[in-house]
This record gives sequence, C-alpha cells and structure tokens, in this order.
Amino acid sequence: MVLPYLMGAAAGVAVAALCAAGHSWRSRAHWREAQEAQHAQHEEALAQAEARVLAAQESAAQEHEALAAQIESLRADLAQRKWVNEAMEAALGAERARSAEARQRAERIAGEAARLKQMSATFERWHEQMISLMAQNHDMHLKNQELSSIVSHVLIVSLNASIEAARAGAAGRGFSIVAGEVRALATRSQELSKSYRDSLNRNDLITAATFQDIQAGGKMIAASLASVDSLTQQLHAQLEAASVEAQA
Repeated sequence: MVLPYLMGAAAGVAVAALCAAGHSWRSRAHWREAQEAQHAQHEEALAQAEARVLAAQESAAQEHEALAAQIESLRADLAQRKWVNEAMEAALGAERARSAEARQRAERIAGEAARLKQMSATFERWHEQMISLMAQNHDMHLKNQELSSIVSHVLIVSLNASIEAARAGAAGRGFSIVAGEVRALATRSQELSKSYRDSLNRNDLITAATFQDIQAGGKMIAASLASVDSLTQQLHAQLEAASVEAQA
C-alpha cells in the first residue's frame, strides 16, 4: 500500500516538476519576446529620434544658410548704402565748396558794386561841378564882354579927349597927356581882355571835353553797375536754389 502510494506521490512530484519546468520555460520565452519587443520599440524610438535629429539638423542647416544669405545681403546692402552715403557726402562737400566759392564771388562782386557806386557818386559830383564850372565860364564870358565893351568905350573917350586937347593947344597939353595914358591903359586892358577871352575859350574846350568824358564814364559805370547787379542777383538765386536742394 505504501509503495504504490510512494510511487504515485513520486509520479505526482515528477508531473508537478515537469509542469513547473514547462511553465518556467514559457515564462522565459514570454520574457524574451517581451524583451525583444521592447528592444524593437527602443530601436524604433531611437530611429525616430535620430530621424528627428537629422531633420532638425537639416532644418537648422537650411536656416543657417538662409541666415548667412540674409547676413550677406544685409552686408551688401550696408556696403551699398555706405557707398551711396559717401558719394552723397562727397557731392554735398563739393556743393558746399561751390556754394562757398559762389558766396565769396558774390561778396567780391558786392564789394566791386559798392566801389562802382562810390565811383558813380564821384562822377555825379564831378558832373555837377563841371556844370557849375561851365556856368561860371559862361558868366565870365559875359563879364569879359562887358569889360571889353567898357574898354572900347574908354578908348573912344580917350581918343576924343586927345582930339579936344589938341584943339585946345597949349592949355590942353596936360589933358592930352592924361588922355594918352588913359588910352594906353585902355589898350592894355583890351589886350588883357582878349587874352582872357582866349583863355576862357580854351577853358571852354577843355571843360566841354572833360564834361563829355565824365558823362561817358558815368554811363559806362552805370552800365557796369547794372551788369554787376544782375550778376549778383543771379548768384543769389543760384545760392538759394543750392541751399534748397541741400536741405531737401
């Protein structure tokens, strides 16, 4: 009874052991499958992560290239702007130099215009003085004519006195001497009057020629002054236009 029981127990133990071994083998197989599946998931996740990293790197490289292109474009634009600014500064400097030169020229022209105005005023004064001198010469001519008429009358009177003294004989001898002296003085006065008239005539010629020269010089100065004023106005207009352009 015991032996069969022991044999049955042994058989049960063996069966249990076999069952346990089978279960252990299935558990290990299942664990390996789980490990392989997890490993596969890990590899897939790693591959996806690597793909994302590569995509991110490619995107970063593209962005870097685009940024580098933008930087180069900005540098080129900045260089062009710098060149344009330098050209504008150079042009502005040249324009300022021309404006300064034009201002200096305008100042010189204004100075010349002022001197021409002074000369014009001087010529006007000379013109008035020459007119006054010509009037004085005319007045002296009238006075000399009157003096010449008086001298001629004195000569006639002295001649009549000499005739009357000759008729009176010895009694009129003294009067005859006085009449002769008066006639001699009248003759000298007549000669002086003629010389004075000749001098006045020469003065008239010189005065007339000088008067004409002064008139011609005054007209030339007036024409030059008008030309200078016109040129000054043109320079001022150019300076104003240049100033407006520089401000714009």
